[in-house]
Amino acid sequence: MSDRLNDPMGKAIIDFARTHEEENIDVISDICEDDIIPASYLFRSYDEMPKLEQFALSKCTGRTLDIGAAAGMHAEYLVEQGIDVEVIDISKNSIEHLKSKSLKAREVDFFEYDGIAYDTLLFLMNGIGIAKNLANLENTLLRAKGMLNENGKILCDSADIKYLYEANDGGMWVDLNTTYYGNFKFQMKYKDHETDWFEWLYVDFDTLAEAAKNVGMIATKMYEEDDQYLAELKIV
Repeated sequence: MSDRLNDPMGKAIIDFARTHEEENIDVISDICEDDIIPASYLFRSYDEMPKLEQFALSKCTGRTLDIGAAAGMHAEYLVEQGIDVEVIDISKNSIEHLKSKSLKAREVDFFEYDGIAYDTLLFLMNGIGIAKNLANLENTLLRAKGMLNENGKILCDSADIKYLYEANDGGMWVDLNTTYYGNFKFQMKYKDHETDWFEWLYVDFDTLAEAAKNVGMIATKMYEEDDQYLAELKIV
């Protein structure tokens, strides 16, 4: 399968930007029920964003790198606020769209990025999930730490998805001690585009804070709603 046919989210972005016709991206999970992402959700305005995202954007300062920018809605808002923003994504189609919006965009994997140091690294929509699994979280944070200026920060959101494993009697239907319950596998499909199965991490705040501490950073919970939270990580 070609790279372009392995890019359902990027293709959905290109299509919606051109036609504004609603189509869904199918998200298949190995653990929970399948879900959909409406293409329009990737184009939501600032007023349509969750309060968590709005708060995160208000905390972006200085030279900012938006990692996994998708359709660029967060970056566009930051540019409007006078923030110096660069965006990266692994999606060819997404990067084409981002460049068409005059954003400073680069098609590159976060783990291979060789850019300059930043004041803010932005990982929204559970972007920290690029760690893939808990075993690789500290390496991911170390990589991000090395991309920060001395007083820089990481802003990331995630969710404690322990509730997915709760039985009707209040117990757990899996042994949470055998493997980390936030290690997921997903597949995405859109029209004739589909990804291979890929790993993605959801991490509870306490576990994130411990990983941050182990790499010489301190994590602060900045915002919380239901099971989701926004964290700020800074170098100690």
